[in-house]
Amino acid sequence: QVQLVESGGGSVQAGTSLRLSCKMYGRAVCISAMGWYRQAPGKERELVAALTPGGSTNYADSVKGRLTVSRDNAKDTLYLEMNSLKPEDTAVYYCGAQTIPQCGGSDFWGQGTQVTVSS
Repeated sequence: QVQLVESGGGSVQAGTSLRLSCKMYGRAVCISAMGWYRQAPGKERELVAALTPGGSTNYADSVKGRLTVSRDNAKDTLYLEMNSLKPEDTAVYYCGAQTIPQCGGSDFWGQGTQVTVSS
């Protein structure tokens, strides 16, 4: 089993920065792809940034150039560096992970962390 715990959210002004963290507990060695998702009120959850097992990254067009995803394997932690924040970035941010087939190939989610950006 894998558990994901996000932290680092908060209320900030537009133009400022935040760094979200996602700590992995349990069988972190089973985790392959990981990503950050967000869900704004009244909207569906959307992929913000993905990190593939090979280290490649993919970003939503709306965040390219402002958000950066990275992983520290020594700390079993996934990060999302968020710069030049905009009010439209306001949402609950979730960390998601997929496990390798040998570990069941399941998807896991964190509990979410709120990010609120005011103009």
